[in-house]
Amino acid sequence: MHIHATIPALRAALKNRGRVVFVPTMGNLHAGHISLMEQARAHGDTVVASIFVNRLQFGPAEDFDQYPRTFQADCEKLTAAGVDLLFAPSEADLYPEPQAYFIEPPAIQHVLDGEFRPGHFRGVATVVNKLFNCVQPQAALFGKKDYQQLMVIRNMARQLALPIDIIGGETVRAADGLALSSRNGYLSAAERAEAPRLYRLLTDIGNAIRSGQRDFAALEAQAIAELSAAGWQTDYVAVRQQADLTPPADPAAPLVALAASRLSNTRLIDNIEI
Repeated sequence: MHIHATIPALRAALKNRGRVVFVPTMGNLHAGHISLMEQARAHGDTVVASIFVNRLQFGPAEDFDQYPRTFQADCEKLTAAGVDLLFAPSEADLYPEPQAYFIEPPAIQHVLDGEFRPGHFRGVATVVNKLFNCVQPQAALFGKKDYQQLMVIRNMARQLALPIDIIGGETVRAADGLALSSRNGYLSAAERAEAPRLYRLLTDIGNAIRSGQRDFAALEAQAIAELSAAGWQTDYVAVRQQADLTPPADPAAPLVALAASRLSNTRLIDNIEI
């Protein structure tokens, strides 16, 4: 695997490399990331990963400085997964001057996670668009665990006519159902044992809807109450339409149940498609 830190070096390395497939990450890689790398191979000739902890998507009270940085271990995992090139810019490489131009997503950026993380999706859309311009891939993979992020990026690519296929990778889970996440490392042993409750409750919501339940507000409230009783602090549990994350309106529209909740200081997100 070749590693490049600068945009000119990356672009030179990608000349005549066929169909390029890109998987952007913030590092601290786990099996979910590696699954995306392995899936990427089926979509092109050259697999490019990136590692960059993007300051623009962190709020002032969030964990930018504490976010785990495990570059050497990440490189070993990417090499084992067969990644061809790694783009690992510094902040000076990617933001050589203060970023004054931003991608401003529509109303979707202000709901669900966006309500509790103001400016987050603006930062995500801006850095992803910039990384797309650096790598110039024909396809890019994003995990479905960050469902709202996937929708923001997919809609951005469509509306800006970017010549990139946006592919959603299935969420990778531990044996007990917990979605793999870099932030799971913040959990204490007791919190880690409790954490799968979030997925179980989303599964219950999915099963109820499949059996004909249409009182979505009652399902959401029941899940929030159970989380609260177990000591969680919940930002939201919500049933939405998959295509645009609006409240269900079309009876035939595919749905997704999403949740974000905190165990102590660790904020976990998850979702299931219905």
